[in-house]
Amino acid sequence: MMLCRSQIRLARFTGGLRVSGVKGYHNDSFGFRKPREFDLPDYTPTQLSNRTTNAPLLRYVDSMRTHGHRAARIDPLDLMQREEVLALDPARYGLVHPEAIYDVNGIVWNGPFETQEDGKEEWTLDQIRNHMRATYVGRIAYEYMHSPSKTERLWFSHLLESQSSPSSTNRVDETTQKRRIHTLLSNSEAFDQFLATKFPSLKRYGLEGGESMLPALDELFRVASLAGIEHIILAMPHRGRLNLLTGLLGYDPTALFAKIKGGNEWDEELGAQGDVISHLFTSPTLQYEGASKPIKVSLLPNPSHLEAVNPIALGKTRAKQHSLLKSSPEDCMLGDKVMCVQLHGDASFTGQGVVMETLGLSNLPHYTSGGSVHIVVNNNIGYTTPSSEARSSLYCSDIGKMIHAPVLHVNGDYPEDVARAMDTAFKYRNYFRKDVIVDLIVYRRWGHNELDEPAFTQPLMYDKIRSRRSVPRLYEDRLVDEQTLTPESASSVRAAYKTHLETALSKVESYRPPSASSTLGQGQWKGIVWPASKDAEPDVETGVEGTKLREVGRASVGVPKGFEIHPRLQRHVKSRLQSLEEGNGKGLDWATAEAMAFGSLMLEGYDVRISGQDVGRGTFSHRHAMLVDQTNEKVAVPLNAELGSEGKLELANSSLSEMAVLGFEYGVSWERPNLLPIWEAQFGDFFNGAQVIIDTFITSGETKWLKQSGIVMLLPHGLDGAGPEHSSSRLERWLQLTNDRYEPADSYANVNMHVVFPTTPAQYFHLLRRQMKRNFRKPLVVAAPKGLLRLPAATSTLEELEVGTKFEPILPDPIARRETVERIVLLTGKIYYDLIKERQARDMTDRVAFIRIEELSPFPFSQLKQTLKGYMGNAKEVVWLQEESRNQGAFGHVEGRINVVLGELGWAGRMRYIGRRESAVPAPGVGAVYKREQAEIIGSAFEGL
Repeated sequence: MMLCRSQIRLARFTGGLRVSGVKGYHNDSFGFRKPREFDLPDYTPTQLSNRTTNAPLLRYVDSMRTHGHRAARIDPLDLMQREEVLALDPARYGLVHPEAIYDVNGIVWNGPFETQEDGKEEWTLDQIRNHMRATYVGRIAYEYMHSPSKTERLWFSHLLESQSSPSSTNRVDETTQKRRIHTLLSNSEAFDQFLATKFPSLKRYGLEGGESMLPALDELFRVASLAGIEHIILAMPHRGRLNLLTGLLGYDPTALFAKIKGGNEWDEELGAQGDVISHLFTSPTLQYEGASKPIKVSLLPNPSHLEAVNPIALGKTRAKQHSLLKSSPEDCMLGDKVMCVQLHGDASFTGQGVVMETLGLSNLPHYTSGGSVHIVVNNNIGYTTPSSEARSSLYCSDIGKMIHAPVLHVNGDYPEDVARAMDTAFKYRNYFRKDVIVDLIVYRRWGHNELDEPAFTQPLMYDKIRSRRSVPRLYEDRLVDEQTLTPESASSVRAAYKTHLETALSKVESYRPPSASSTLGQGQWKGIVWPASKDAEPDVETGVEGTKLREVGRASVGVPKGFEIHPRLQRHVKSRLQSLEEGNGKGLDWATAEAMAFGSLMLEGYDVRISGQDVGRGTFSHRHAMLVDQTNEKVAVPLNAELGSEGKLELANSSLSEMAVLGFEYGVSWERPNLLPIWEAQFGDFFNGAQVIIDTFITSGETKWLKQSGIVMLLPHGLDGAGPEHSSSRLERWLQLTNDRYEPADSYANVNMHVVFPTTPAQYFHLLRRQMKRNFRKPLVVAAPKGLLRLPAATSTLEELEVGTKFEPILPDPIARRETVERIVLLTGKIYYDLIKERQARDMTDRVAFIRIEELSPFPFSQLKQTLKGYMGNAKEVVWLQEESRNQGAFGHVEGRINVVLGELGWAGRMRYIGRRESAVPAPGVGAVYKREQAEIIGSAFEGL
């Protein structure tokens, strides 16, 4: 269990301002945790009076807070356009006498809330001006006045101005901390120079020019550890990744050099194919002086789509705190023990849409993780694109203003100021539990990679860069000048690290990567085996005792006493109860089977989380797992309220995002194997917006990084006359993305993900339970049939869900007589019900058999062969029938595989295709055309007999 500690520091102030600002909608649903509330002191009557009396001074001071960043010295290259900021001149407000004395009570702060006194405090105009400029026009620039929260604005002004008040000095680091910064910077430079010498053709995405990133992270980890944070989830792109790995995170440089020379990250026992060096990851434990416990930093693997890892990091961070949501008191805050840290590039932070989507999740009740710290390593250039052409905003960080995140801009040439900025950023995050951005303004000494020539397109910028000393050397010069270091001691730091790297390189030939199996089955993943191992159990029974199923079914529509549901839902409740009781367990629909799967897993201790737009009621108004009181909008989740199970159901009605939300759920799946994570698209094709998450994480995470995931993607699919965009989950894409085998094998096929198109509620029930009951985890893609949600023919019996039952990859024809069948029709999906209806109308039940392939990947070779054997006596032909166009749907995947099976049965090359012709769209947008084509397909199944 994750314990919390009290975070309310200002509660002793009474009569102040209470800040919440969140509408109380769905607050009673599991997973919702109330945001922090603050009782901060408002201005006293004396202060309010003084603010009126000295209104010109107040205008000047607020202008400094608002516009000071525009004049601050934050660009190491001094290339940022810095105009004269007239708003910073006190004369514009009638303040012209430097020696004039003003009462600053309630206007300027020189102490924190706790020590602030409500009395006259007189400063000269010159003192005020110097104080404000020291605070807001230095090497750190602050943007926080855009916040709509007066509490946050007051908090910042108190904190910042107290650190720079006339009666105090700026914080000066201890000698040991300065030496720590020097070591990090010097080692980083030595590392980059070592790689450049030993591997001159390597694209290493070095940190030269941005070395201050390392002391920034080091200070953040340190203050977080001192505050009780025990785990940091860290996401970052390529630049500086190797420096961070080997410098601060303790990654073995011998392992890195072996990888550079073509080696693998692990031994080859599990068949992992690995990834490039700029995607490497690690999870070290760091111990900082003064911290009661060590802090674990999990650097996540990240593909080349730079910002795509952000929502995954956010989901993993929240999932790590899941036990808090289940068992901790209400005043326990998300983020007490776990923090998400995201590093970004300036061009990608502005240009990648997933950044906006992920920021949009940051404060949502079922997605917040207690505030992320964002660090933009800002080169003021993208690949070759200057900032003036890469964004329409003044700063790359302006995207963060959509969530009112405060921004700290800091000059990367001054590592001590960078550390101070990180300290301030963490204080804000840890107090308000909201996102904060540090814009670390640096430069890139080389091009996009070290083999590129940046002067082709930025000659003036690179004239400046190549004429200046490096950040580590500049800092070293300062420390030598102030006698913190001697030239000899400074040189010894570099020499020692170079020797360390030389020793590591000498060990490469004898280096053997660690056993991949040693990284598995740890922590929450204990008992989970590798999917291809001999211990894997792919084919498990998933049935449940009938009495328990009835209990879950009744609980799923339990309405709390005094709770007023919508009148139309009375029928939903009555229908489900009738199917359980009066119907003797017959006629169970899709939503009932799903509820039974959820509830039975919950009773066994598993948690369930379903995420997407409108998942509480279901896009097609079929689920109604969440009930809303029509009089006060209070919420009830019957399975949570009625079952009393250890497992919980979290219904996360999401923002209108695909990429970030699917990424978030995938991150959840990395962290918690005992939670069933489901992402439901409103329509099947909506996953298009999440394609990067699918291509670079879901389909390949196991092969590249040994990351198992039990993510389930529900993609409503089926041509229903709804036109091109709401008809297809693009089965052809999913199947092409699998590594499904082309030939049958004796052993279980460890494909990268399972793709299914179930046609009965029972099959869906077993699929959901199979995700948790297997002793390994695998992504599951469900082409969810929209048209079958309420179809009376597409129902199941309780018996099909009970003990002894399981998911069946092949469903043979339940009616047709095998000895009389003339045509075998292989198919998948909902069109099956149209076909059996037409078959009955034509009285051809014994002449045409419909065999459903319910699991398309891994392809069920042996099951299909065994099923077909029984029909071969009288059958004259085999056809594949689908409602999708020929270049879409499952045909491209199954054609060759079915022919392999037919070849083994002596029917090689005898399968033909029935379905729509090739098309550029998933479905026709003209209703009459759709109906004609559908009728032709269905009729073709019987023609010629």
